[in-house]
Amino acid sequence: MLTVDYERLGLEPGMNVLDLGAGFGRHAFETARRGASVVAVDLSADEMQATSSVFAALAADGELTAPVSTACIQGDALQLPFADASFDRVIASEVLEHVPNDLGAMSELHRVLKPGGVLAATVPATIPEQICWWLNSDYHAPASVGGHVRIYGRPELDTKLSTTGFEVVDHHRAHALHSPYWWLKCAVGLDNNDHPAVKAYLRLLTWDITDAPTITRTAERILNPVLGKSLVVYARRPAPQGAAR
Repeated sequence: MLTVDYERLGLEPGMNVLDLGAGFGRHAFETARRGASVVAVDLSADEMQATSSVFAALAADGELTAPVSTACIQGDALQLPFADASFDRVIASEVLEHVPNDLGAMSELHRVLKPGGVLAATVPATIPEQICWWLNSDYHAPASVGGHVRIYGRPELDTKLSTTGFEVVDHHRAHALHSPYWWLKCAVGLDNNDHPAVKAYLRLLTWDITDAPTITRTAERILNPVLGKSLVVYARRPAPQGAAR
């Protein structure tokens, strides 16, 4: 289940990509499949170990071919272990809402992105996220255990990206069908996975993800601008005046 639109990101084979907050690697895998080299970074060592194992399996199955390279690193968004201007593209999906010093993280992403490069940052959209917070205080968890520390409005995210040197160039919403699922989970209890309504909705989402039927794809496309659970913003690190992008 991808949140980032790779056409808007402008990904091309041969690029170097950073996937910050990669988790179990959904965007990292897709990036590598498209012929770009990728470094996945996450605070969780266990998730990076699992992601590294999947990369190895993909390579063994011939899904990844040279010159694509992959790496998985446990790291901190505020102290990325990379030189300036290391990456052509950066993905930060559902990570900034977890970082108390989000401006510091954005500054690091700006530092490691090449001039003319593009960042895709995704965060929970305002209204779907606020409803989850209202319904269940356990949904966002304490910051000390990696919970959400803020609810972004698009103006705030745009302003912070601009403040750290980015030029916002595009945006969209994604995963409208997932918003009601999380509202339902929050209403009946986050751990109540056996509730009949939760199980029924999960079957719908699984069908949507695995089969991509026209009816759900069309419904999500129509509903995304209003109910999309994720806000996706694309921002460029401006190239020096007169330089090629």
